[in-house]
Amino acid sequence: MDKKHIINEIIRTAKENNGTPLGKDRFASATGIKWSDWYGKYWSKWGDAVKEAGFKPNKLQIAYDTNVLIEHIISLIREIRKFPTSGEIRLKAYTNKGFPSHNVFNRLGNKTKKVEKILKYCKDKGNYRDVIEICKEVLGSSEKEGNSDAGKDDLKFGYVYLMKSGRYYKIGRSDCVEKRNYEIGIKLPEELKIIHKIKTDDPIGIEAYWHKRFENKKVRKRTEWFDLSNSDIKTFKRRTFM
Repeated sequence: MDKKHIINEIIRTAKENNGTPLGKDRFASATGIKWSDWYGKYWSKWGDAVKEAGFKPNKLQIAYDTNVLIEHIISLIREIRKFPTSGEIRLKAYTNKGFPSHNVFNRLGNKTKKVEKILKYCKDKGNYRDVIEICKEVLGSSEKEGNSDAGKDDLKFGYVYLMKSGRYYKIGRSDCVEKRNYEIGIKLPEELKIIHKIKTDDPIGIEAYWHKRFENKKVRKRTEWFDLSNSDIKTFKRRTFM
């Protein structure tokens, strides 16, 4: 990981964020460039990297209060009318710079613990009935799966893949990428190659994240085919798990 590439990514992601450079956690989520890739090698703090890229360093972010995090999740629940997946939280943070990075929400625990904390927060508040009903449905589903799994998130894994046929790239999801590659490939005039796949416990949400990220590269509207650059492909290939 060289210094020039990191600086170019700071500039690119800042342009996508209305000219404002991302914080180090959100930058890592958006690019796959980890703290260990630059800390102590090129810069001693993130503000120095941002400054060298030509921007004024962001003001230090104040740690989010637990209740503030809960209110952010509640606002997203009401927006999408369901309890958000990790991919939906990532997507919200990527498209709304005022929304905390998905990593910040890990402070609230796993999915079940998040739901329990939200229910406790909403208790005796008359204007949260809609949120309470959604959260109770989530807990009810967990209980039906058995007490041994009640405190765990759904750990059924799948993949979000990147395939290429001709000059265009397809981003989709599947439990078995190789089988999906065969099923699609036999219908195409040119060979379909698997470029990369990302393992995830939230295939729907993570697929939506990449579709939104490369939305301006779509070959046609309402399609999974994209005209991607080498930089786009490298960004996708940096992630092996989301």
